[in-house]
Amino acid sequence: MERTFKRSVNALEKVFAFIGEFFDDEQIDGNHLYAISFSVEELFTNMLKYNVGASRDILIALRKLDNRLEVRLTDFDVDPFDITKIEEIDVSRPLDEREPGGLGIHLVKKLVDRIEYEYVDRRSTTTVIKMLG
Repeated sequence: MERTFKRSVNALEKVFAFIGEFFDDEQIDGNHLYAISFSVEELFTNMLKYNVGASRDILIALRKLDNRLEVRLTDFDVDPFDITKIEEIDVSRPLDEREPGGLGIHLVKKLVDRIEYEYVDRRSTTTVIKMLG
């Protein structure tokens, strides 16, 4: 199941409804909904933030395979932004000693089981995989 969404934070309500619809259709345990919704929100808003010049809609694809859920976000005509290469932040350091940023991606990495990234022909695709069983 896949849909495109406008490049706007205002699209997040429709994104969440899309995820909820998929969970209902595939009868996925609602205990996984927060992890997926948070991850998609973080990745979607990062695409908005870091790919300012892009104009095409963002494609979100959801797929359930046996006991895993794959969520793929694709942004078109953009520079690469590979979150798998983002340096881990040290959450044990006091807040006043940390640089701003990176906490959302840190949380995504903790909430899902695997993250994959592909960049081909100015198309940036981030896939998160969550084990359901």
